[in-house]
Amino acid sequence: MKIVAKTDKGRVRSSNQDAYAVGEFPDEVAWAIVCDGMGGAAGGNIASALAVKGISDKINASYRENMKPSSIKNMLDSALTAANMEVYDMADAKPELNGMGTTVVCAIVREGTAFIAHAGDSRAYVYDGRLKQVTTDHSLVQSLIDRGEITKDEAEHHPNKNLITRAIGVDKSIEIDFDEIELDDEEVLILCTDGLSNYVTDDEMINEIQDGRYYAFADRLIKKANNNGGGDNVTVVAIAK
Repeated sequence: MKIVAKTDKGRVRSSNQDAYAVGEFPDEVAWAIVCDGMGGAAGGNIASALAVKGISDKINASYRENMKPSSIKNMLDSALTAANMEVYDMADAKPELNGMGTTVVCAIVREGTAFIAHAGDSRAYVYDGRLKQVTTDHSLVQSLIDRGEITKDEAEHHPNKNLITRAIGVDKSIEIDFDEIELDDEEVLILCTDGLSNYVTDDEMINEIQDGRYYAFADRLIKKANNNGGGDNVTVVAIAK
């Protein structure tokens, strides 16, 4: 497996509240975690870093060769649930951190299958010449879209576009969404925070990555987000076979 990853604070924010981790196991198994913290400069940084460390520690300690798909899903669910409690407990114990939380999207890629878990509006895409969004945002505007109250075009400029409905550390319990997809040899899995999806259109993303040089994807996409305003922290991970 081949992994490239990069994070950047953007052109407006004074600090970077995104965090990520990537790694590999033997037999061409790769994993990645991307988090986007919220709750003020200190709180957002702490929440995302805490979640990334907790989830990555759990994956490294628990992953075993030849794990069944159901066991991988259970491992990810356990990792994200434990991270939720850790962030929630710290926020509850320290008044200055009250309300902090973080989105999360993470994936384990093995033998052409990607196991993806997420909460919030950090996303997973698959690129194969076309760009397909795999995850569905847990956000207010997505709820409005689902109910038919606004269109996708209207969502792009909605005043509450950044309000999310699910995140690690906000409540005592967390519901995790899972996706299991097949990845062909020419397909690339992309994980990102909303600093990319809010500033770079699908067509612009395709234009930046259509030559298939996966090793440049993260750098190019972040540069594009910054050129388009860079109003948020942005993190991109690309995984290719």
